[in-house]
Amino acid sequence: MPSVLSLGFVLLCLVSLAVGVKPMAWHALLSLSGDAWTTLTASRLPRLAAVVLTGVGLPMCGVILQQIVRNRFVEPATSGGLDAARLGLLVSLILAPAMGTLGRMLFALVFCLAACALYLAIVRRIHFRNTVMVPVIGLMYGSVLSAIAEFYAYRHNILQSMQGWLLGDFSKIVEGNYEILYLTLPIILVTYLYAHRFTVLGMGEDMATSLGVSYAVTAGLGLLLVSVTVAVTVITVGTIPFVGLVIPNLVVLYYGEHLRHTLPIVALAGACLLLVCDLISRLLIYPFEIPIGLTAGSVGGVLFLLLILRRNR
Repeated sequence: MPSVLSLGFVLLCLVSLAVGVKPMAWHALLSLSGDAWTTLTASRLPRLAAVVLTGVGLPMCGVILQQIVRNRFVEPATSGGLDAARLGLLVSLILAPAMGTLGRMLFALVFCLAACALYLAIVRRIHFRNTVMVPVIGLMYGSVLSAIAEFYAYRHNILQSMQGWLLGDFSKIVEGNYEILYLTLPIILVTYLYAHRFTVLGMGEDMATSLGVSYAVTAGLGLLLVSVTVAVTVITVGTIPFVGLVIPNLVVLYYGEHLRHTLPIVALAGACLLLVCDLISRLLIYPFEIPIGLTAGSVGGVLFLLLILRRNR
């Protein structure tokens, strides 16, 4: 299966580079100049890199949160993380409209980290017998944060703009405005290096402590990694729900829960899923484009419901 995923990933990357509104003569690339080379380097390759980095980063967030909360239905979209990052971005635009990308990312990071920590505290305080209640509480929590964001956007007359630029969309990705996504690369590396600790964390606080793993430190590191990834994703491409939920669950079904072995598969599968959703978004009403937030949300939402129904059988 990993070899099939690898082959599928390479094919999807090639198809993604070939699809576009502007025709591109591949033989013209050999001259390393002209419109074809400019189109490839300024638009097609940056978009491909952004899709792959986002597709790898979001499932990693899902894996970390699921280990910390010990629930398979948790990810940034079902724990209030995405909504908190949106709220932080909105606050930065209202308080400091001239602030640069890095400053806005820091606002989104702080809000996301605080929201995830509060959600974790709520879940740890309330012991649910039904595992489905944990993401339901997260969705309700996120709805409250989203309502606060929409209220402030309405008060400052930017509600329509907020709904537009916060919906996941790769159409505006060009050379020069996506590079902050490369911050996900060290996060992916740290997640892999701490894979054993996160695996132990999923066994519970008492077991982690008995095995010499500090629950508070490891959980804090995990929440920080998640917050940085969510912040840079929201800043660059907007919100993309359910990718971080579906992929880790599907990988667990086939490969088990040892993160050191499954994380590369999670990363590859997440990139493939988002590439497929991106191609659907670009081809469904070609030459126009559907925001990938709608495509990924629709596909991920259906798979999310199927996972819940499967768990309750």
